[in-house]
Amino acid sequence: RRRHTRYFLASRGLGDVYKRQPLRSLVRPYILRRMKTDRRIIRDLPEKTEVKAFCGLAKRQAVLYGGLVDELAEALRDAEGMKRRGLVLASLLRFKQVCNHPSQLLDDGLFEPQDSGKFQRLAGICEEIASRGEKVLVFTQFRSLAAPLAEHLASVFGRPGLVLHGGTPVKRRRALVEEFQDDGGPPFFVLSLKAGGTGLNLTAASHVIHFDRWWNPAVENQATDRAFRIGQQTNVLVHKFVCQGTVEERVDALIQEKTSLAAELLEGGAETMLTEMADEELIRLVSLDLDRTRI
Repeated sequence: RRRHTRYFLASRGLGDVYKRQPLRSLVRPYILRRMKTDRRIIRDLPEKTEVKAFCGLAKRQAVLYGGLVDELAEALRDAEGMKRRGLVLASLLRFKQVCNHPSQLLDDGLFEPQDSGKFQRLAGICEEIASRGEKVLVFTQFRSLAAPLAEHLASVFGRPGLVLHGGTPVKRRRALVEEFQDDGGPPFFVLSLKAGGTGLNLTAASHVIHFDRWWNPAVENQATDRAFRIGQQTNVLVHKFVCQGTVEERVDALIQEKTSLAAELLEGGAETMLTEMADEELIRLVSLDLDRTRI
């Protein structure tokens, strides 16, 4: 069985679905999973639609991003073992911060909307949501970004919203959920992915925005399910922000490949080990494509 598994996983790049059939047959007896999207199980759950919200980089972002690529290339020359793994993970985090907003990396507290392609894209999407009188959940993996996002969204919706992160007391969380679920409650809810991604019923929202991507699709899906769950009365539109020409776009492609493979095999799978890539391959992954990043 191990030989079969290794062979078919190794062949995933060939794109030949038929070669995976023996592995599917092998694991199917051990997979007991009911999907809520299965109409045979739940007939009245609305539809969920996922779309990519592609963003460019503002000039300040592009300059900082290019500098980080040069720094990583230089640092990789002398890094090995655990030191190299730590360097890669720290660098990937900094790339994501720059893609969100330069102020997140620089910690200058400014967060001017014009300095971030994502902030501008967020405003455009939420202006449409506000015009329809609908509600939205905005997820970010960074607690430090929650307040700036809420301030930005308050200017778009013309009224304040709610924020929940790991520092929010448990008793306060229940009150926040009840306030959001009320028909006249706040129009947006900014949540940190880890604190707000599970255990909350937020079906008042018909939109979910993943402002920055957690590179595990299962974690993102859990967060989306705060709105797309039993009790939801309207269709749910999920917006996944991706900065074009950056590591976000390339990792998004890896996530898509993993998700497709998992669906074909057993609705699971292992994460891509970015830290184990060769230096040249890693630099290609994070390098900036200026032609695609322009706003």
